Amino acid sequence: MIRSVLPLFLILAAPALAQPAPETPAPAPAPAPVPALVRVTLTTPLGAIVLGLDKDHAPVTSAYFLKYVDQKRLDGSTFYRAYRITPDGTLGLVQGGVLDPRKLLPPVAHEPTSMTGLTHTEGAISLARMAPGTATANFFIILGDLSSLDAQPAGKGDPDGYAVFGRVLEGMDVVRKILAAPTSPTKGEGSLKGQIIEVPVPLLSARRTP
Repeated sequence: MIRSVLPLFLILAAPALAQPAPETPAPAPAPAPVPALVRVTLTTPLGAIVLGLDKDHAPVTSAYFLKYVDQKRLDGSTFYRAYRITPDGTLGLVQGGVLDPRKLLPPVAHEPTSMTGLTHTEGAISLARMAPGTATANFFIILGDLSSLDAQPAGKGDPDGYAVFGRVLEGMDVVRKILAAPTSPTKGEGSLKGQIIEVPVPLLSARRTP
């Protein structure tokens, strides 16, 4: 009996003994690095807006804006434009900054979204400009998706676009209040007519925030 069972046992056991040792699982990929954001708080009578300036992806524009912050050149300026693309305010932008030419620094070089990889979506902050390379201390904050303002070098839109350099981290409710501010039917020229806030919202101070 033993002679008949033993060979069968060995045959059945052989495949199990021949199995290779289990492979060590591959290590999980390292998480993508989080951009180093510089926090800046804009204080208004309607509340505070906390920005995160993306110095990793938009170093030129972020450093330029921080000069205005550190030299307190934004203090006492205003939010003066509310562009409501949809009546309910889900799509649009608010614009503010320095209008006094004595407080302006020389214009900054244009840093397009095709270079930074940033985009004009909800909460993005971007520099206003005329021609590329003319932007100074006027900026706008996006509500909704206005990625049509991104650089489109191969598309039908603006090949240069506008320079996004950060996002709102806290205070989008304040941005919406500014967007809802009454606008003048007569103030503003050209396409800006009807978008100028009747009583501009003061920008009391702009400070780096720990």
